[in-house]
Amino acid sequence: MTCRTTGTVAKRFPPARYHYGYRTTPLSGNIINGLGESQKRRARQVFHGSGARQLEWSALESFFGLTMPLGIYLRNALNRWELRKSDGPVARSRLAVSDPAAMAEDLKSLARRSGAGAVGITALTENALFQGQQADYSTAIVVALAQDYETMQAVTTRKAAMETVTTYRDISRIVIRLAAHIRSLGWRARAYGESADLLHIPLAINAGLGQLGKHGSVIGTAFGSNFRLASVLTDIPLALDGPVDIGVDDLCLGCQRCTIDCPADAISDTKLMVRGEKKWYVDFDKCVMYFVKTLGCGICIEVCPWSRPDRGPSLSATLLRKRAARSASEGGPKV
Repeated sequence: MTCRTTGTVAKRFPPARYHYGYRTTPLSGNIINGLGESQKRRARQVFHGSGARQLEWSALESFFGLTMPLGIYLRNALNRWELRKSDGPVARSRLAVSDPAAMAEDLKSLARRSGAGAVGITALTENALFQGQQADYSTAIVVALAQDYETMQAVTTRKAAMETVTTYRDISRIVIRLAAHIRSLGWRARAYGESADLLHIPLAINAGLGQLGKHGSVIGTAFGSNFRLASVLTDIPLALDGPVDIGVDDLCLGCQRCTIDCPADAISDTKLMVRGEKKWYVDFDKCVMYFVKTLGCGICIEVCPWSRPDRGPSLSATLLRKRAARSASEGGPKV
């Protein structure tokens, strides 16, 4: 099987056959996620819960944790231990911020010096909060950290899973340090290193780190989809970034790389209506079963042509150039 966009050959991955299952299948995760709903609403936690509510799929999550190799379990536990420092006391003396743009650049520089691969800033929006959460902050600083590409070629194995949890630990340390620095300036700030507490993807898109891909993850120019996200919520005055258009839909509408390689057949070739918005969507019920089987999966992220090192900038430039040429042709004189 080949992708007509990239010409790459599909890899062999573990089949979608499982040695576990529910006696009584819980409410479909697609229903919980709002698939087919035409009205806008906030998302509900469905997997990797924060404890805010009892999750319908909690038994599978418990099974996921209990069957995780010890080394990965300990690394993941270390990340959770690090996140105890997500919040803390705010300095009594507050630094006046007369130039939000300069402050934004200072904080981005600190994030990069701490190891961040990309940083963007956006307003905290409703679609980044789960039902029941309060919008206690005005602004989100979103950080991206790339995973090692060669290591992640072993996706679905212990080696790749270890790289993923290591990246989560490292990015948690970055946002924890960033939040602590902001608090030292006299402004509130809280680090969020896990998606159980915050929806990082819509924030990353609004902050200009990339666009949503067919596989349900953010695609950015620099790292494709081969990165992890974390955020800092704060009320310090900062200049905001905006969404970018790097041509993701131009490729995803025609490429079938991730749909071909997904053993669970969870990725749709068309956008679907989800909570009042038509967008790319991955079938939760199919995806999560395979996700648990393969230590977190990630096949779709790694086979994506955007994720190949140094491919993104030229790919984006080519797609945007072709779009501009089509637009010019369609807008030309009619005979």
